[in-house]
Amino acid sequence: MPLQIYPVLCRAGQMDNYSYILADDATAATAVIDPSEAAPIIAELKRLSRAPDYILNTHHHFDHTDDNLALKEKYGAKVVANEQDKNRIPGFDIGVRPGETFMLGDSAAQIIDASAHTQGHILWYFPKDKALFTGDTLFNLCIGGLFEGTPEQMFQALQKIKRLPDDTLFYPGHEYTPHGAHDAFAFNNGNPDIRNYLAKADANLKQGLPAGPFTLAEEKRCNPYLRAQTLTEFKNLF
Repeated sequence: MPLQIYPVLCRAGQMDNYSYILADDATAATAVIDPSEAAPIIAELKRLSRAPDYILNTHHHFDHTDDNLALKEKYGAKVVANEQDKNRIPGFDIGVRPGETFMLGDSAAQIIDASAHTQGHILWYFPKDKALFTGDTLFNLCIGGLFEGTPEQMFQALQKIKRLPDDTLFYPGHEYTPHGAHDAFAFNNGNPDIRNYLAKADANLKQGLPAGPFTLAEEKRCNPYLRAQTLTEFKNLF
């Protein structure tokens, strides 16, 4: 796979954010998605002998942008985010818009609007690498809260995700699997797929790894918010 992906757990035991280091093999171009906490990210960059060219943000919340400026100052990285959010993103340099493509070296990311958790929230989707970075829109077995949007907007955002290829791996912005498990059992108790899902997640977590990544096919079988087929079904989950 030309795009290498390295998860970094930040704010461990508090908000349990995931930042991600992305490295394009062909060009060595490197980016950090949603730098929540500088120290563990810098340590991982040092281990990898990498320096980020870009910082890619999904949305403006502090726990996804807090160390934009620290990494920008240390490495000279350019901050890339939704043009709509330029006044809410620390260190904003480059604006992207939904429907556009951003190139990380030879790796192409499609920008997808997912306004709901916040207005202007975007997904970073690398189709050739079958990788989707969902920020606070989609978590393992659950979804993000509606801070600035409506259930209708979140339902539409999730439909966009559901239309992506089933073998796409998704990378969420937090380790919320235990919370998601509560939702999954509450709404789908008896679904054997959930137990298989959690067995895989638990095995990974016991090794100090992220619970996933899971494919969208796995998520669609188990996540009650993705299983909802209509807006009415979706609203009944709240």
